[in-house]
Amino acid sequence: MPEKAGRKVLSIPEAAEILQKMDLSKADQLQKRTLDYVSKFSKVSAEKARKIRRELEQECGLTEEESAEVVNVMPKSIEELRTFTSGWRKLLPTETLEKILKILKS
Repeated sequence: MPEKAGRKVLSIPEAAEILQKMDLSKADQLQKRTLDYVSKFSKVSAEKARKIRRELEQECGLTEEESAEVVNVMPKSIEELRTFTSGWRKLLPTETLEKILKILKS
């Protein structure tokens, strides 16, 4: 999915960071619900998410969308990682999956 003008692929922790900066008294229902969701489902800080995504993209060849998905799920095993990477239309070698898990654990 190509990046559109003014749009950027974000992981859940990165979205939480942005939403937490807004004035809740001026937020609409959708923004409040989204903030609640991303706050509950963020598994790492936004700073750590950016670091992990950068490493996954540079060292493992993942796209922005793929790195965001990995950070959102934070899989703990090869099997768990294979479950959702199978939908990416590319087969990742086991050594790449192991490298992804190593980056996630660091």
